[in-house]
Amino acid sequence: MEFIADLQLHSRFSRACSKSINFENLEKYARIKGINLLATGDFQHPIWNSEIKKYLTEDDKGILWSKTKFPFLWSTEISLMYSDERRRAVHLLLFSPNEEVSDQIIEVLSKRGRLDYDGRPIFGMSSPELVEIMKAIDERIEIIPAHCMTSWFGVFGSKSGFDSLKDCFKEKTNKIHAVESGLSADPSMLWRLKENVNIVSFSDAHSFWPYRLGRETTVFDFNSLSYENIARAIRTGKGLKKTIEVFPEYGKYHLDGHRNCNFSCDFEESKKLNKICPKCGKEMTIGVEYRIEELAKENKGYKPENSIDFVKVVPLQELISTVYNIKQLNSKKIAGVYNALINKFGDEFKVLLNVQEAELNNVIPEKLTKVILLNRAGKLSISPGYDGVYGKVILKNSDKISTQKNLEDF
Repeated sequence: MEFIADLQLHSRFSRACSKSINFENLEKYARIKGINLLATGDFQHPIWNSEIKKYLTEDDKGILWSKTKFPFLWSTEISLMYSDERRRAVHLLLFSPNEEVSDQIIEVLSKRGRLDYDGRPIFGMSSPELVEIMKAIDERIEIIPAHCMTSWFGVFGSKSGFDSLKDCFKEKTNKIHAVESGLSADPSMLWRLKENVNIVSFSDAHSFWPYRLGRETTVFDFNSLSYENIARAIRTGKGLKKTIEVFPEYGKYHLDGHRNCNFSCDFEESKKLNKICPKCGKEMTIGVEYRIEELAKENKGYKPENSIDFVKVVPLQELISTVYNIKQLNSKKIAGVYNALINKFGDEFKVLLNVQEAELNNVIPEKLTKVILLNRAGKLSISPGYDGVYGKVILKNSDKISTQKNLEDF
């Protein structure tokens, strides 16, 4: 049985997150997206933790269930900020096997810092120390570096990251079994690092809308849903079927550049510029592409044996927005087209990955069908993201649908 899982998201108590996040909305839009397993996110936050225990019920396999039978996994993300030979900042995902262990994690972390001010708390301990503390609580706790290449908080990030997992986790490296790819990298890029760990992908969603929730997911395949099966898949790869990614260019930190200067460039140009912005003369924010080239042990095209498959797709609402040339993703026009597809075919992933051309043409204009098929084939043209700016799908004007805009489009 396949489980399409998004196991990195946040509650409304995390900084810069929607204040409307609750379990009802998460479940509703996960079903619309085509997801059938979610993270709780932020389980250590006291108010969110009380809501987890109020609205969800744990079974004997460590899985939490809503009243309408939607599953959640105990999870959170924490931020470590510390210094060794330089300043470090790393975000790590924690997966817990059950409520009892989650409560023990909360008890231990509460002695190291505040848990109530932000859903993603900050601690001054090092990465090896965090691993040691978690494994002392329970060996089943899974620790995964989040958005591992991201400039600011990725374990391999250009600003405050490391050159390898061993540099980061020292003698505890053997306790790290996977990294999370993040939006600005995909498995083919990470394979070149030869870290000998599995690759998972999740959304890091800060809202429940389907253009954020499930942007990236991991597809598990096992007979029954349990924490044990999920952890085994992450650790061994058995039960990991594939990941669903966005195009790396879509991510906010793919290329190098300066957002305020409206300037970006690729790895080769950045080297020629010595990483200096030609507009302001300051050092650019170095993106994922450059960092991969710095750390890579293999050339482009390298694929390790037994690596799992992945597919790349941009969220459906982004495609509709581009074709209709409407920037506001929550506009009534975009919602109308989106809902027509969901009502007909069931969920977004079916539309993006499976529905045939003729069936799509029965519901939407051929120009939108064409873009959905280009998306599916990995042939979209994308202006790459940089320095916190998302990448954008690029279409010829002839591939767009010209519409008379009115107030309801915004």
